Amino acid sequence: MALSATDKLLAGYLGFVTVVLVARGPLADGNAWLLLAHLLFGVALIGFRRLPRNATGPGRVVHTLYALLLLGALYAEIGIINQQVGLAAILRHDAVVQGWEQALFGEQVSYDWIRRFPSVFWSGLFHLAYLFYYAIVLLPAPILAVRGHWDGARGVVFTMMLAYVACYVVFLLYPVAGPNYAFPHPGGAVRGVWSARLVYGALDSGSSVGAAFPSSHVAATVAAVFALWRAWRLLGILLV
Repeated sequence: MALSATDKLLAGYLGFVTVVLVARGPLADGNAWLLLAHLLFGVALIGFRRLPRNATGPGRVVHTLYALLLLGALYAEIGIINQQVGLAAILRHDAVVQGWEQALFGEQVSYDWIRRFPSVFWSGLFHLAYLFYYAIVLLPAPILAVRGHWDGARGVVFTMMLAYVACYVVFLLYPVAGPNYAFPHPGGAVRGVWSARLVYGALDSGSSVGAAFPSSHVAATVAAVFALWRAWRLLGILLV
């Protein structure tokens, strides 16, 4: 079986990350383990090449959806690599981006808005919207696959991964920590609402430093909805 567009995209991205790792020292701070993981991805590509042209069953499922399983690892890798840069250096990039936002909005919206309008209702709603990101990026492709729409599933995965890779390249070249690290967290009832607690819990347990700008959350959700609009209009409308 020929390699898919997603295979080639991820191979190119991991090749880029490998160059970054080698340039920074292949044996520094666990880089050797990351290089080994890249090698294992190459082994997986060889396995995909050996699949029959019209593979069905588990082979087709894995080849179509495996990129979704790699998302956590690819995201975590960025945090590991950016630890070598150091938070102080990364926060200097934050200052630049904050300058752009100050010029555009006249304030730091991510810091000021929730303090100026401390609404438990809106805090709960907006943090709930943030949590829906995970459903939007993880569920559509498997749903399409269950429906037998394999081309649509592959299209959704590729479109999302294209958005992710574009963001991840910037995260490695110009890491920005974002409000979770640059600003003190809000307090009081707006912070205590259940959806906000879940969001901050997720950030505390799995956030990668330097992966805040441009927002891969926004990029991937827009990409998923765009691809679904073509593959299954009803679900695309629902996710909008």
